[in-house]
Amino acid sequence: MKLHLAGLNHKTAPVELREKVAFDAATLEASLNELTRIAGLEEGLILSTCNRVEILVSAEEGANAKQCIETFLESASHVSNGKLAGHLYHHEGKEAIHHLFRVASSLDSMVVGEPQILGQIKAAFTAAKSAGAAGHDLEFLLTRAFSVAKRVRTETEIGSSAVSISFAAVELAREIFGSLKDKKVMLIGAGKMSELAARHLKRSGIGEVLVTNRTRSRAEQMAQVFGGQVVDPDKMLSALPSVDIAITSSGAPHYILTQDNMRPVMAARRNRPMFLIDIAVPRNIEPAVNDLEAVFLYDIDDLGRVVEKNLKGRLSEAKQAEAIIAEEVDKILERIEARKITPLIVKLQEQVEGWRKAELERVRTKLGDLTPQQHEVVDALVRSLANKMLHGPMSELRASVGKPEGEMTAEIVRRIFRLGDS
Repeated sequence: MKLHLAGLNHKTAPVELREKVAFDAATLEASLNELTRIAGLEEGLILSTCNRVEILVSAEEGANAKQCIETFLESASHVSNGKLAGHLYHHEGKEAIHHLFRVASSLDSMVVGEPQILGQIKAAFTAAKSAGAAGHDLEFLLTRAFSVAKRVRTETEIGSSAVSISFAAVELAREIFGSLKDKKVMLIGAGKMSELAARHLKRSGIGEVLVTNRTRSRAEQMAQVFGGQVVDPDKMLSALPSVDIAITSSGAPHYILTQDNMRPVMAARRNRPMFLIDIAVPRNIEPAVNDLEAVFLYDIDDLGRVVEKNLKGRLSEAKQAEAIIAEEVDKILERIEARKITPLIVKLQEQVEGWRKAELERVRTKLGDLTPQQHEVVDALVRSLANKMLHGPMSELRASVGKPEGEMTAEIVRRIFRLGDS
């Protein structure tokens, strides 16, 4: 298994670039098929969220996985490699595993300890399996990543405090309006993050909730959760003047709210403050809207800068989590090395078992007529001798896994037992 992981995230690339590289859920299967059709790449997974796009592959030995992934991203995003290269990070082998475990455990998230990323990785893995892009190697690795994330959650308090993008949005709303009592919020798009923000707002005393979405059934479902009302998409702009807070999380590939269509909205509000939270990638709100008087617009990166001040309480927990991940990386590397030696151990067992059966059959004719019980005793004797002969070399093979002398030990066993290539 030759692992390579490449990507960009909120630390290495601005939202303007991330939204161009982001993969649409509707075309994800086709993208996965394209990825694994590249010569040299055997398995692949695409993780695309608001804050990161990462490609994880299992490649053939000798394949230039770095170049393959960069070419794939350039083709998929229509962004030249020259503009991408400076924002991409690459990890191979142990570093790729370490990075994956940190991401799954939410140590690499914009908000350390947030729980959403693990679900997003699970969804990406499910999509890869469904597309036939993830096989034995990635299943082995991702299953372990999920286990490590669970251990981090169980053994640390990394996710105990209420720190998240949605929580940051509520804190900003309080700064703008003071009390949130009787304020009206509109959810434009029924995404998970907007739902979380609305839940925080509801707990903070927000009044009416309006929901608009391209799929009416989803809008009705969301409105029912908050005891709100559904607004048809074509009536959204006419309803906005009564709204104090709007949260956009639509999957639309273009701006929904622009400076031109928001200018009359603010005029109708007589320039009373309006808080716009754009947590969509690609963004739903034109940045120029923030130039309008009394408009407070925050996108996903702005919220990320706000939550940084809320992370101090998690630093000691993050250190403990890092120690857990380092331990788990060593464990999985041992398992990967053990998997490499398994075929040799199996071949050794088969070789000795073949000798045992052949010798037993050869001497049976010389022993004359034996009772079933005597045959059983002879068979047990020969089996015991074979097992004792195997014990030493098999123990040495297992003990040498991951050590510098491992390959030398394996080669000695091959020669002594005439195993040839394995």
